[in-house]
Amino acid sequence: MKTLFEQELKVVNVGLQSFAANIDAAGGNATHLSWSPPAGADAALGWTVANMIGEPMIEEANRTAYERYLAAQPRLTDFLLARDAIPALTERRVLHAGPPIAWEQMCGPQKGAICGAILYEGWTDTIEAAEKLAASGKVLMEPCHTYGAVGPMAGVISPSMPVWVVENAAAGNRAFCNVNEGLGKVLRFGANSGDVIDRLKWLGTEFFTTMQIAVRGLADANLKPLMGQALHMGDELHNRNSAASGLLFKRLTLALMDSKVDGAAAKRALTFVARNDHFFLNLSMAACKSMSDAAHGVAGSSMVTAMSRNGVNFGIRLSGTGDRWFEAPVNPVNGLYFPGYTVNDAAADLGDSAITETNGLGGFAMAASPAIVQFVGGIPADATENSRRMLSITLGSNPAFTLPALDFGGTPAGIDARLVVDSGILPIINTGIAHKKAGVGQIGAGITAAPMECFSKAIAALAAALHGASPPARAAS
Repeated sequence: MKTLFEQELKVVNVGLQSFAANIDAAGGNATHLSWSPPAGADAALGWTVANMIGEPMIEEANRTAYERYLAAQPRLTDFLLARDAIPALTERRVLHAGPPIAWEQMCGPQKGAICGAILYEGWTDTIEAAEKLAASGKVLMEPCHTYGAVGPMAGVISPSMPVWVVENAAAGNRAFCNVNEGLGKVLRFGANSGDVIDRLKWLGTEFFTTMQIAVRGLADANLKPLMGQALHMGDELHNRNSAASGLLFKRLTLALMDSKVDGAAAKRALTFVARNDHFFLNLSMAACKSMSDAAHGVAGSSMVTAMSRNGVNFGIRLSGTGDRWFEAPVNPVNGLYFPGYTVNDAAADLGDSAITETNGLGGFAMAASPAIVQFVGGIPADATENSRRMLSITLGSNPAFTLPALDFGGTPAGIDARLVVDSGILPIINTGIAHKKAGVGQIGAGITAAPMECFSKAIAALAAALHGASPPARAAS
């Protein structure tokens, strides 16, 4: 013992970091290990997770799901009106972002966007009448994800709106997303004034017919290589899409140059695309949806295939639990606000755009986009650390999406709900912040995380599906 105390003090500290700081202050050498009890110190859930880690059936199911995800090849195959792409949209049905939610519970921006869609479709003539129609139950409102679709922020898709059609060439499954309207007063933030509806009508007529010709005439419809290139050019393909939008613009322009489309109409359509650095976001989302849906429906898999928010609740889906949503109240967003706005003005986190993080982009790929911190907060080192930390909760990395800052290693991909619950590390999401009042628009951007409760519920449900109604019994010691 005397010899031991004569040596230099080297300590591994587990728990409160202040203990390590005290040792350092006293001249010792302390290495702090960040650790917390698994499953939020829920002993029963912790034991359930322990039994699931390394479980052969789950490991094999995750290999299958992850291989299907990696093999997916999203291609921009068409541009259609939603009712022609999604057969269920032949009646008064509106799709929205996030897990299912009743009209009465919806946040301001989502209600405003649905009312705007009702006006756009011509089902009523005034906002007041649209609100009454929506509240009457005579307009069906369902999640975009139910029909293979996604939409940013309010996420609203109605029958006459044009949607991008992205097909996974490896498996044939399709995904859909609406058109990005740009910034300012737009439908996805709940705006529904006359100018917003007029823009939507132009997008659904002249822009639609022009872009349909461009899409059908693309020399290269593959999106995965384009997205990989954009990561090397400073995008993370959620809140920064400048490079990807520019790359797509070139393809669309060349397609229109080879067509017989009216020159003035082509100029108006291309000008709209050129002025919107967020234009590619909606295609990024559709591509990601096609990739994650390829991995969905593998019995026993703990891989997360959807993360989404409706402005009230955050929901996730697992490959191995079908189309069931596991929900919890959304976490607050830690972000930067535009001048004149504060956290008191903000709506809760909203939108299907976390499908990008579900696929290893957005917050998971921030190492590719040091400039994004000027928009969401932090410093470039934070962006790189976020990407590194996500490797702890994923099944692997995607070799098609590489990060120069991480020596061209792949983005962390294939969120494993077991690892989230076991480690306590939550999937990070970078996101825009909408004003809580419909139509005001975006008031900032920042960083948030998926709630742990979603993953705890999902793991309990997966365990029940694998082992019966009760979690696996603890083995005798």
